[in-house]
Amino acid sequence: MPALAIILVIVGLVLLFLGIFVEAVKFLLWIGLIILIVGAVMAVLRFVRRKV
Repeated sequence: MPALAIILVIVGLVLLFLGIFVEAVKFLLWIGLIILIVGAVMAVLRFVRRKV
C-alpha cells in the first residue's frame, strides 16, 4: 500500500510539472507571436519611410 501511495505522489508531481511547463510554453508562444508581429510592423514602416 505505501508503494502505491508513493507512485501516485510521483505521478501527481510529474503531471503538475507538465502542466506548469505547458502553461509556460503557451505563454512564451504568445510572447513570440507578439514580438513577430511588432517586428513585421517595424519592417513595413521602415520600408514605407525608405520609399518616401
